[in-house]
Amino acid sequence: MAENYTTEYQGGFSTFKSNYGDIFTGYTTSAGSMGMTTDPRSANVLQEASGKLAMGVKHIEIAQVSPEVFESIPVGYLKEVNRLAKLTGTEMTLHAPVMEASGIGQHGFDELQRQAVERTMNLAIERAHELNPDGSAPVTFHSSAQAPGSQWKTLGEEGKPREAIKMIAINRESGQMMPLEEEKMYYPDLVRQKELTEEQRKKAQRGELAPEQIYEKKNLSEGVLYGTRKKLINANATQWDNSISEIILHKERADEILQTNAREIQQILPLIRSGEFDPSKDLTPTQLQAWNSLKNAETYLEDTQQKANAIFHKAYKYGNEAQQKRLKEIAEDYTKKLSQVNRDPVGQAPIIQGLLHELKETHGLAPEIFVSVEQFTNDKSSETFANVAVNSFKKFGSKAPIISIENPPAGGALSTGEDLKNLVEATRKKFVDKLMEDKKLNLSEKEAQREAEKLIGVTWDVGHINMLRKQGFGKEELVRETEKVAKFVKHVHLSDNFGLEHTELPMGMGNVPLKEMMAKLDKEGYEGKKIVEAAHWWQHFKSPPFIESMQAMGSQMYTGAGPTWNQNLGLQQGYSSGYGAFLPDINYQTFGAGFSQLPMELGGQRQGAQGSRMSGRGME
Repeated sequence: MAENYTTEYQGGFSTFKSNYGDIFTGYTTSAGSMGMTTDPRSANVLQEASGKLAMGVKHIEIAQVSPEVFESIPVGYLKEVNRLAKLTGTEMTLHAPVMEASGIGQHGFDELQRQAVERTMNLAIERAHELNPDGSAPVTFHSSAQAPGSQWKTLGEEGKPREAIKMIAINRESGQMMPLEEEKMYYPDLVRQKELTEEQRKKAQRGELAPEQIYEKKNLSEGVLYGTRKKLINANATQWDNSISEIILHKERADEILQTNAREIQQILPLIRSGEFDPSKDLTPTQLQAWNSLKNAETYLEDTQQKANAIFHKAYKYGNEAQQKRLKEIAEDYTKKLSQVNRDPVGQAPIIQGLLHELKETHGLAPEIFVSVEQFTNDKSSETFANVAVNSFKKFGSKAPIISIENPPAGGALSTGEDLKNLVEATRKKFVDKLMEDKKLNLSEKEAQREAEKLIGVTWDVGHINMLRKQGFGKEELVRETEKVAKFVKHVHLSDNFGLEHTELPMGMGNVPLKEMMAKLDKEGYEGKKIVEAAHWWQHFKSPPFIESMQAMGSQMYTGAGPTWNQNLGLQQGYSSGYGAFLPDINYQTFGAGFSQLPMELGGQRQGAQGSRMSGRGME
């Protein structure tokens, strides 16, 4: 049947649909699982907490980003906040000051600075215990603050290691940093090794592949792409070779002196050393000159040996297990040869030479003096966090606060899911080792591991990880990074942005893939708090972000069945529709028989004004 009418207005979206609203993220959670932060600029945490409680919030995070503001909180304030929390049935957590746990500063690594940060973290834990003495509340620390991170080309898809397009390398001895960037290099040798599989590499080592299967000739214009990992290996190898070459050059001066002068006194050298000959009396002028030159050569050799010892120490200290094993073999052989010449300088010279050549020529012996900033900060920061956790456990036992390590804005060191996973695993391992070393605690390894899993975890900031978009990554990589760290997460920070700048908006107002991220956390059984961080919303719109957050989360308005906060727009009149308010107060003020417009002397509410039937002047 033909239609005999025209639809002029199709109608809007139904507000009764569960996914209604422009900012709805698709992820639903109750308002009771969310919380807000206090103003990090204020040390008056009691007033701040009271203000947030007036909004009906059930979880409040005392945010103290600055160490100076944190130390401005007077004694007793946090205890008062705890009393207030008990009265209102609210849970309190603490965001500790943002500090660089690794000890890296503007001028590189400083162990004293790392120790100072550790002491500040210990203070934060102690004060957090005042905030919640009856339970293990999360205390959030940033994994890094000042250390720059690598810029990633890939994040390790399908089991492959991640690759950096720009790596920050750090010298483990000096703590100084240097950037390494992927670069195409051009060399005169056009024959280059092909990319071989592991199986092909083994066949090549056994001599089972022909040269044309291993090497290929390329055009000069193609160049050779040097990745950051290869540049790091080359930096270590070059420094190692240069250090040994410098020592060998120094020793060659001693060799020249020995070759020129040793023959002159070789026969009488034992007599001089035994004291039978007095060099100043019993030697000819030529022999005396040779003897003095020989003493100079001994000085050169002693200096050479000291430098050889120093470089051997460096190789063993920073070497891996295989390198240390090989160095042990070299040391045993070197000691045996020295004992055969009775420590005679002339006899020692070729032995020292042999040691230096063996250190230089042995393949793969160059120690990792330069490492990526991720490896370095993981090592130093895990030491800091483990020490803080041990100190907390010894003081507070089962009621020790949880050390929850937060990912900083992407681009800094230790800011990805993989970084936090590695950091937590390293921290837990060191924590267990330290507990096992302390026999007074009388803990089994299994008990220590259980405490490590309870007290050390992750605060996952969804807005911070979203900033990986600035490096060219998208939704898929963000969700994968969340998956890597999901089982360690004990706390969540909610903030939205567009991935380019460190802005903090309520969820649903940027492009953070919250639904997919939270699905990964929920899969691991996450039931912790979700704290709204929306500093820029406060700054620019001057209003609390909690209603917007509930709309973004589709939170229930009431217990049980009923509308959700993302449907609330359809439950009230629009500003240009309807009949207006029924029985408005102005009706009674203007036409009613009440006393609201009487002068204040007669019990009225205000003095005379436009529309009043009284002058407002006092009675005479």
